[in-house]
Amino acid sequence: MPFEYKRIVVAIDGSEASEHAFEKAVEIAKRNDATLFVSHVVDTRAFATVEAYDRTLAERADKYAAELLARYERKAKEAGLQHIQVDIDYGSPKVKIAKEVAPKFEADLIICGATGLNAVERFFIGSVSEHITRYANCDVLVIRPDKE
Repeated sequence: MPFEYKRIVVAIDGSEASEHAFEKAVEIAKRNDATLFVSHVVDTRAFATVEAYDRTLAERADKYAAELLARYERKAKEAGLQHIQVDIDYGSPKVKIAKEVAPKFEADLIICGATGLNAVERFFIGSVSEHITRYANCDVLVIRPDKE
């Protein structure tokens, strides 16, 4: 009997890369009759310095995350996926996804985009997807952008 993934975490950040990852995650979850955990990690590392000038930043990040997850949950249901759960977490996305979110849901697969929104961080300390593949305790599928 072939191996099936039953608990899949897909990391989304609103980027085009995470959109592609989400679409593939839905298809994989449907094929495996799996539960899809759609996770967005609000990157709070920038808040400490910025919040001194703009106290609404955290509120706007929460609102964005809630709207983003609601949109993805709706799309998954429209695609016919039966088992969906959304999750908002706070901290460093590269650390949280691999070390906290996936273990919390007992994931057997993490799906993420090859590149996300934060190009500066990618340049200085590596990509979120690279960190997830290095530290996750389950399989990781990194979705590359479609070639035009």
